[in-house]
Amino acid sequence: MSEFKRKLNKLQRKHNDLLCRENEKLKSTNGLYERYRFPIITSEHISLNWRYDFNPETNPFLLERIGMNAAFNAGAIKQNGKYVLMVRVEGVDRKSFFAVAESPNGIDNFVFWDEPVTLPANNTPETNVYDMRLTAHEDGWIYGIYCSEQLDPNAKPGDLSTAIASAGIVRTKDLKNWERLPNLETKSQQRNVVLHPEFVDGQYALYTRPQDGFIDTGKGGGIGWALVPDITNAKLNEEKIINFRQYHTIKELKNGEGPHPIKTEKGWLHLAHGVRNCAAGLRYVLYLYVTALENPAELIAEPAGYFMAPEGEERIGDVSNVLFSNGWIVDEDGTVFIYYASSDTRLHVATSTVEKLLDYCFNSPADELTSSKSVEQIKNLIQSNKNFEPIPAPMDVVFNATQLKYHSS
Repeated sequence: MSEFKRKLNKLQRKHNDLLCRENEKLKSTNGLYERYRFPIITSEHISLNWRYDFNPETNPFLLERIGMNAAFNAGAIKQNGKYVLMVRVEGVDRKSFFAVAESPNGIDNFVFWDEPVTLPANNTPETNVYDMRLTAHEDGWIYGIYCSEQLDPNAKPGDLSTAIASAGIVRTKDLKNWERLPNLETKSQQRNVVLHPEFVDGQYALYTRPQDGFIDTGKGGGIGWALVPDITNAKLNEEKIINFRQYHTIKELKNGEGPHPIKTEKGWLHLAHGVRNCAAGLRYVLYLYVTALENPAELIAEPAGYFMAPEGEERIGDVSNVLFSNGWIVDEDGTVFIYYASSDTRLHVATSTVEKLLDYCFNSPADELTSSKSVEQIKNLIQSNKNFEPIPAPMDVVFNATQLKYHSS
């Protein structure tokens, strides 16, 4: 066997072991969801024949010819019994594209389809694409709405960082054959637009995030709501904010809808991201809220603070201290698969149930926006717990002014 063949066999075995690796559920610390030990998709999961030239004459050293930097921010849908993700893949050239990966159980054994997605072109210049949300709409189509980015044509000479973001729209029946629709027409820049899965007043409903600039939120007040009569020529004439940014909260700087909401008996369950600035830079976390069934633009429940935040190695990556989600799947038994990316680098899954998430949303205290109110909420909980027998602890804890002493109970 040639040296080339030995290297190739070793490479293939290592890749197959990664794809077949079983994931392991971690013990929950809050009872709300379970994380899993391993990321479900990384750049190493991407098919070898997308990255390597297998011809020993043109690649005698078996070098990686097309490098992949990251795999993250995936839209999600269940199709033909499989858990299917529309993954944002970023090459080492910084260009993102979409690729479909599927799994039989939603937590491991994700395998990419044969080729990346080819998006049909339209008349809008497009340098980069990313963060597609998938929505199976009641009109029978599966829609993908994503960020379509280009250099600002009005940027000053030499300014190569000022960009314009639009909401690109495509639709399909099978995730393989795509129809390109015109980009959403709007007065502001839009990087997070999500399609509601049902008609509202006979129109298509969109969750938006109006921004004054590509990075600058400006006057954009939070997650917006808008109706458009025709998705094939979508024009946003009016939008109202339904989930506001607030000072000194997890969403002080900006916030945006994640995947489309889940319909439940108690309302529409939403997953969103909130962003604040800190000494380490921008911190992205995930949070939940609920809107009314008959009026999805009416907020009826929102617990204080974040639902999920980066932990451990999730905090490290290309853009550190970030969790982002634009995809989740709910099974018939109520299990919810939450697909989230960490630090713009890799993709994870966490599982919960609709019942738990609704209990959290409706029975956890809301943010009262001041420290004193937060203390009141804690004291109220302490007081209510006095009505119940405490769980016996294995050790009694006794404090004094200088040290902590443990005495066997």
